[in-house]
Amino acid sequence: MKITRIDLFQADLPYSGGIYQLSKGRTYTSFDATFVRITCDDGTQGWGESTPFGTTYVAAHARGVRAGVEEIAPQLLGRDPRQTDRINDVMDEALLGHPHAKTALDIACWDAFGKSVGLPVCELLGGSTNTGMPMMSSIHAGDPEEMRQRVAEHRARGYRSHSIKIGASEEEDGPTLDAERIAACLADRRSGEFFLVDANGGLLAESALRMLRLLPHGLDFTLEAPCATWRETMSLRHHCPYPIIVDELAETDADITFTLAHDAADGIGLKISKAGGLTHARRHRDLARAAGLTTTVQDTVGSAIAFAGIVHLGATVPPQMLRSVLNCADMVTLQTARFEAVGDDGLVRPSDTPGLGLEVNEDVLGLPVSSWSM
Repeated sequence: MKITRIDLFQADLPYSGGIYQLSKGRTYTSFDATFVRITCDDGTQGWGESTPFGTTYVAAHARGVRAGVEEIAPQLLGRDPRQTDRINDVMDEALLGHPHAKTALDIACWDAFGKSVGLPVCELLGGSTNTGMPMMSSIHAGDPEEMRQRVAEHRARGYRSHSIKIGASEEEDGPTLDAERIAACLADRRSGEFFLVDANGGLLAESALRMLRLLPHGLDFTLEAPCATWRETMSLRHHCPYPIIVDELAETDADITFTLAHDAADGIGLKISKAGGLTHARRHRDLARAAGLTTTVQDTVGSAIAFAGIVHLGATVPPQMLRSVLNCADMVTLQTARFEAVGDDGLVRPSDTPGLGLEVNEDVLGLPVSSWSM
C-alpha cells in the first residue's frame, strides 16, 4: 500500500457564535482551514484537517500550514501510510518543526490505515474504552451574565464540561471582571460538571493571584494556561489553590516531558494539531497517563474532520484520566463532512466505521488548491 496522490484543499470556517473573544483583546469571526486527501495505489483514501486558531494563539498560521504541506507532500509519495512513525520521520526530515503543517497529513494516514484494515482509528491507537465521553463547550469571554447564559444553553444541549475564557485587561478592571465571569459561569453548576477556566496565557502571575483572591469560597474548577511562560506558570503554581492545566506551553514531546520533570501542572490540554497529529498526540496521551495527569482531548478549532480525530483519540484515554473532549465542529457553521459520533445524553463515542468514520462533503471543499502525484 503506497501513497500515489495528495490533494490540498482550503475552506473558511465561520465561527458559529458571531465574534469569539479571547484574552489580550484577540477576536475571531472565521478560521482558515486546510484539508488533505491522500489516495493510495489500491484506491484507499484518507482525510485530515489542520485549522489554526488565527495567527496569535500559538506559532502557527493557515498559509504556513499550506506552505508546509507543499514542502512535505512530495516526500510522502510512494510511502506506506500505515507506517505512521516512519511517515513522521520523513516529515521531520523534510521540514523542521511546524507541527500544524504535519497534522493533516498525519491524520489522513491514520484514516487510510484504518480503512485498509477495516478498523476504526481508535482501535489502532490502542483500543476504545467503549465509554461515553463528555463534550466540552467553548465559552468565549464577555459579559458575566451573558457567559452564564451561554453555559446554560450548552448544558441544555448535553454538554457536561465547559471551558470558560478569561483574561480581561487592567483597563477593564481585569481581576475583578474575570472573577465575576468565573462566579457567574459556575453559579448554576450541576453535579458531575467539569469547568476549566482558561486564560490562554493571557494573565501575569500577579494578576492571576489577585483574581483568585476575589473569588467566592467553594468554587470547583481547574485553571488552564494562566500564563504565557513556564517561569510565570510555575511561580503561580506555588501559590495557586486550584489545579493548573497546561495547554499552549505543551506542544511538543519535549514540552510534555518538561512538565513531568518539573511537576509544572496537574493535567494537559491535548490539542491534536498543536502536537503535530495523532502520532505525537498518542505519545502525549501515554506520557500523561504514566504520570497521572488528567487530559482533555481537543484541537485548536476545526470542522467535523478535526472533531473525528478528537473523538477517536479521546476514546483511548482511560475514563478516570479523561475530563472531556472538545466538540470543535459545533464552533463553526461549515459542514465539511458527516461524522456520526455515537452518543446519548451528551456523551459521545466513535462508531465502528473503519478509519475516522467520515463522509466528506467534497462539494463544500471544492477543487484542490494543489496536488501531487506519482
